[in-house]
Amino acid sequence: MEDLKQDIQSTDKIRKMLPDDDTIYELANLFKMFGDPTRTKILSCLGIRDMYVCEIAETLNMTVSAVSHQLRVLRGAKLVKGLKEGKEVKYSLDDDHVTKILEYGLTHVNE
Repeated sequence: MEDLKQDIQSTDKIRKMLPDDDTIYELANLFKMFGDPTRTKILSCLGIRDMYVCEIAETLNMTVSAVSHQLRVLRGAKLVKGLKEGKEVKYSLDDDHVTKILEYGLTHVNE
């Protein structure tokens, strides 16, 4: 009976340590962004260097329109950012966290 009491106390402690539901929802949505192979390829390209839409499209054998659509989604998730250079926009990963997520993911799947 004492073991059961300790288990219940332990699960209560764990429950209190969990992120709140809104944070869990945002985290799940973040991982959804990486769940799409096209978006992951685009992020991988931008992990190598900053690129224009047309460069990404050419590299991945995609249309500019398809790449632009995915970049809008990635921008909305704060994974990429764009810097206007004349008439074009050069895209890059939003911050070092995105690089680390990609690196950790690749390390995990390659083990």
